[in-house]
Amino acid sequence: MFSTKSIRGKFFIQLMFASISLIFIFSSLLYLYIEKSIYDEKKDDLILYAKNIASDKSIFANDTLTSDYGLNITVEVIYPKKIHSHQDIDLYERTKSKHTLLTLIYPFNLEEQSYLKITKDITSTKALLEKILRYIFVINIASILLVILYAVGLSKMLVMPVKTLNARLSDMNENLIKPIRVEELPQEFESLGSTINHLISRIQNFVKYQKELFIGTAHELKTPLAVIKLKNQVTLIKKRTPEEYIEALKITNKTIDEMNIIVSNILNVGRQEGAQLDKPTKVDIIEVLKQKANDFTLLAEHEGKKLHMHFEPDGFMATLQVSLLNQIVQNFLQNALKFTPKGKSVTLRSSQDDFGLLIEVIDEGCGIDESVDLFAPFKRQGNKSGVGLGLFLAKSAADALGAKIKLQNRTDEINGTRASLQLNSKLSCILPKYK
Repeated sequence: MFSTKSIRGKFFIQLMFASISLIFIFSSLLYLYIEKSIYDEKKDDLILYAKNIASDKSIFANDTLTSDYGLNITVEVIYPKKIHSHQDIDLYERTKSKHTLLTLIYPFNLEEQSYLKITKDITSTKALLEKILRYIFVINIASILLVILYAVGLSKMLVMPVKTLNARLSDMNENLIKPIRVEELPQEFESLGSTINHLISRIQNFVKYQKELFIGTAHELKTPLAVIKLKNQVTLIKKRTPEEYIEALKITNKTIDEMNIIVSNILNVGRQEGAQLDKPTKVDIIEVLKQKANDFTLLAEHEGKKLHMHFEPDGFMATLQVSLLNQIVQNFLQNALKFTPKGKSVTLRSSQDDFGLLIEVIDEGCGIDESVDLFAPFKRQGNKSGVGLGLFLAKSAADALGAKIKLQNRTDEINGTRASLQLNSKLSCILPKYK
């Protein structure tokens, strides 16, 4: 019915074994309880009957057998040879001529060492117990059948979310892939759904930007190569002075340097993809931000600008790849200082919210065009030099960290840009504050 590798099959077998064991144990205990209760009741009746006879002494010195046919009880006085104690009460069961007899030996006259032997025919009681045992057996068989049906239905219901995820993901490609609705999943599968959606988001971003990266790389390298070729062709048309050749070579070398910058940035893309596979480490994010701020403080002062810092809370622990976090914060600070005029300031701050830790870099530059996807490769803003891969790398790093990255203009009537990174608190824990 089920494959040996099937989760449903293993769950079905375990549920069946546990349920049948429970039914067997419960029914055995129930039967033993019923049997003991009935025998205890019979024993109490015989002891009460014996006490009445002993107190009346009605058959004493008669030594004759008396029978109470209405109660199926036979009473006689016996003088056993082996007596362990005058207070012994013995009860035993035996079968005679297809009849089950329950016999009680009860002290009668201690001086003469005589005992009452009271025998009761409990054949009907024994038959009743056998009937109860048969009923319990039949009920157990019916219960096992119901358990089988229940196990089949329950196992099917429990693996349904897994089958839904499997069916949803099995036929997907980069063009048809869509996020999973986590709210429709059982609570136990919400984390799995969120993780899959995170991977889907990374795949979508990879597919979205990969083509632009290849086209942009070819375009960025094709232009300087064409310039080099044109310069060389012009140089070869006629003879020139050594100084003119030297000048032409300088221009060519400058163009080659520009190409090297582009190649280096493209190599950084490959290095970052490798960094995403690094083992995450547990670090204090606030300490990382403070260290990065100290590194850029001197650079800001050298350029005649100010770098303000404000960090809350005092500590925020997270397990992540520190190199990816450094790359994002470094890119934010570099862009902020690049576009902020001399005499203005840049602010690096952090704060805690319901989602996790919010890291912001706020500048006083020219702002951005929010209609342009600045995270796409080779997208540039303003008149500053640059290849246009910094924000692309920052976006890729944020996706790898499971964080949200955002660029927007300031809304406090001051020109400038606010770059933010939102770290998820589900992957973090807050350090206790010590006073």
